[in-house]
Amino acid sequence: MKAAIPGAFPNFAQPVPKNGYAWWYIDAVSDDGRCALTLIAFIGSVFSPYYAWARGRGDTEPLEHCALNVALYAQKHGSGGGGGGGGGDGANRWAMTERGRAAVFRSDRELRIGPSSLDWDGECLRLRIDEIAAPLPSRIRGTVRIRPAALTNQTFKLDGEGLHGWHPIAPCSRIEVDLSHPRLRWSGNAYWDTNTGARPLEQDFALWNWSRSSGGDGVAILYEGIRRGGAPFCLALRVKPDGGVERFEPPEPVQLASTHWWRVPRRTRAEHGQAEVVKTLEDTPFYSRSLLRSRLLGQSVEQVHESLSLERFERGWVRMLLPFRMPRRG
Repeated sequence: MKAAIPGAFPNFAQPVPKNGYAWWYIDAVSDDGRCALTLIAFIGSVFSPYYAWARGRGDTEPLEHCALNVALYAQKHGSGGGGGGGGGDGANRWAMTERGRAAVFRSDRELRIGPSSLDWDGECLRLRIDEIAAPLPSRIRGTVRIRPAALTNQTFKLDGEGLHGWHPIAPCSRIEVDLSHPRLRWSGNAYWDTNTGARPLEQDFALWNWSRSSGGDGVAILYEGIRRGGAPFCLALRVKPDGGVERFEPPEPVQLASTHWWRVPRRTRAEHGQAEVVKTLEDTPFYSRSLLRSRLLGQSVEQVHESLSLERFERGWVRMLLPFRMPRRG
């Protein structure tokens, strides 16, 4: 593995200013396409209603609002394991329990939030997961390992002032999932990045769309949105397996079908307008996660795609719904 990042890494102990945030994001799809997983470790949980309500009363310490989000998508499958989604019970799981400073430990290479943890040994990011799903309680327990092919060293500004940054740490990675609850064991392609910000997302952004696709020649990432005031931003990156990052001209925009239940608008970019939603994984009042099929860089690709409406997130009725899926302890 080419380690291209100098200094402390993954820098879980970095300073996070009041009202700000840092998160480390991972998504993966199994080699057989039957399972998918998204993991997000938050310091200053940007989608927390508790954090938003606390900021309404004054400057707030982000360490009082930390969480590990686990979103597991598993189809039924026969017995087996290894490269497939073996042994799945067909039940999706979602967990995002918020915890305060007393339940958090962090150093440059280790982050513990409640009973779950992340640690980096120089070659592998290991996550020990022990969470309770919501709204229907069920346990998510096991170990996940992320093995990057290479690490990148570029951070991109998402706003003109440089208050919000995005670093695609290891877009070309492999994942090994070994869960006891539910019983799942699989491997597949994975993606790992991090975002940091000095103030709340909704203060500076109205909406964004993000996607990543993987293939033998690397990963293509599309990241675009609308800042407050109407100014757009758009990044189109190709990350090679050796960690090299290059920009490419974004293809034409494509309006996708809105989500079924909450009608969240979705948009992407694709060559010749060729893009379609294959499956919606998350359909919430302000956020969607989907699997797409589209055309990029001259080839047909499958993408993990996310759409986020921060204008929706600001609405009081949306924040009142969130504790049913985002309980808080301590």
